[in-house]
Amino acid sequence: MDSSTVQHTLTDAEVLSFCKNGYLMYKAVVSGDINKWVTEFLEDNDPTCLLKEDRFIEHVLLNPKAGGAVRALLGENFALPTGMANHRVEDPLDAQNWHRDGGSRVGYEVNHLQVFYYPQDTPIEMGPTEVLPGSHFLFSPQNMMGHYDLVRGAIRTAAPAGSIFITAYNIWHRRSRSTATGLRNMLKYCYWRMSPPVRDWRIDPAFEFGHDHSPQYQMEGPTFRVQFREWYDAARMFYWLCDMTPEFEAVNDGRDWPPGYPILWKPEGFHRYNEA
Repeated sequence: MDSSTVQHTLTDAEVLSFCKNGYLMYKAVVSGDINKWVTEFLEDNDPTCLLKEDRFIEHVLLNPKAGGAVRALLGENFALPTGMANHRVEDPLDAQNWHRDGGSRVGYEVNHLQVFYYPQDTPIEMGPTEVLPGSHFLFSPQNMMGHYDLVRGAIRTAAPAGSIFITAYNIWHRRSRSTATGLRNMLKYCYWRMSPPVRDWRIDPAFEFGHDHSPQYQMEGPTFRVQFREWYDAARMFYWLCDMTPEFEAVNDGRDWPPGYPILWKPEGFHRYNEA
């Protein structure tokens, strides 16, 4: 069983949302019987053994909703996970330190995705994973992140059983503080790109790559970034996913503002704003 049959499910706007925020959430997309089976399986087995189970591959790894999003971001025949961790903890616990996982690097290419799956209800009280939107472009050495606690704009991914959220590998994240009593299972795994990027998701003919300094590339919340960098980086990632990197051109000749905005795309070609 492989990824060749998975159909992409994202639109231009949803792909751009991933570029801006660094994550996508799909709530309760895995059925209750599969969630129950996975939870029971984890009682007596190493989580990596799930990767050999057809039921897990079909309903979780190749889930039509979440797997379809992976297909849109990583292209055809993306590679399935080869390892899996169960971040199983016994609540209550204090919050974990903010961190990026090992091997993280900041850049515009989307060649792998880090994915989290809750096989059980995980409300705020159970200490769901917390992510910082936009932080996949925010570089910080690991030893300079741990002293932060509550960060404005951070999102706690509280969700019902069967929820899957997809992230850029290098996004800032941590286990949030829990107050309930009990066990929390959370599976984490990665997918890899096996084909060059191409804009072959659900294309919106009305989608505009750049228009009048369009706000569509801008983050809605705080980004803690150098001025204007959040939309510039999100736009550049989106262009890369579309296989349009050569068309991504910084306009910084004093005639356009803000400087560094991508050129305007039109069906007949690419133009600077003052030439459109």
